[in-house]
Amino acid sequence: MITDPTAGTNTGGCAGGPEDVTTGGPGHGFGCGTGRVTFVGAGPGAADLLTLRGARVIGEADVVIWASSLVHPDVLTHARDDAEIVDSAGLPLEGVREIYRRAAGAGLAVARIHSGDPALWGALQEQLEICAELGLATDIVPGVSSFTAAAAAVGRELTIPQVAQSVILTRLAGGKTPMPPGEEVARFASHGTTMALFLSAARSGQLQTELTDGGYPPDTPCVVAYRVSWPDELIVRCALAELAATIREHKLWKHTLVLVGPALAAGGTRSHLYHPGHFHGFRRAERTARTALRSRDGQHDRPGASGERPA
Repeated sequence: MITDPTAGTNTGGCAGGPEDVTTGGPGHGFGCGTGRVTFVGAGPGAADLLTLRGARVIGEADVVIWASSLVHPDVLTHARDDAEIVDSAGLPLEGVREIYRRAAGAGLAVARIHSGDPALWGALQEQLEICAELGLATDIVPGVSSFTAAAAAVGRELTIPQVAQSVILTRLAGGKTPMPPGEEVARFASHGTTMALFLSAARSGQLQTELTDGGYPPDTPCVVAYRVSWPDELIVRCALAELAATIREHKLWKHTLVLVGPALAAGGTRSHLYHPGHFHGFRRAERTARTALRSRDGQHDRPGASGERPA
């Protein structure tokens, strides 16, 4: 049931709602004067990348809030037939607050769907503060982020042993939200590790310049990912020297993520975890392999050391 977000048609756990209004059971509100908002990460696009928990929460909700501009409509197939469906694409925060106010008064269970993972650029904190002010309980269901979906789409690992062991998630300065001092892209780029850059494609020239000024060589591999896992997904590989031209050629201003770093082209390395010379709580190390592994890393066993995990 798609409704006016301010109409208040679903009474959930109060008058006219289900009989079980005190237990907080699935889909039956949480009792008059209470309520809950669960923020659900819908993933990068494809409906089948929604987590099982996310699908369950949506299926139990009295009210489902989603943004048609960011979330795939198939995610709504998990909602109850009698659930109130609200498209927040045209709503300011005050409009969403009004829905939360109704939920608090009527004891409604609300599923607030976010694209990707709510913890990343999800405008989550301000909503949590509103819920706390209104006395609403809250919960967060994580989702698959577009940066991991992009890595999967190109078949790459972002943390390659001896190449990159860190991933920096950031965005370019100059947008609607100011960047704190010290969080410039060029400064992060100086580490030379893997970077995932959100909300930056519209200023591709500035992005390329800052990545280059930070120290990435011109031939550093990049991945430009548009609407990852959506039907119109577009993934383009290029060198850093061609990044701005590539983005402009394909007119990728919105919904575009950029991955950059040597790990995107690295190969031939091996992790310690599955090396026969590495031991952990479930496996002993092979003595000769342990010696070879430590020699490779410039380490040496102490005289008499077995190189094995004690039995």
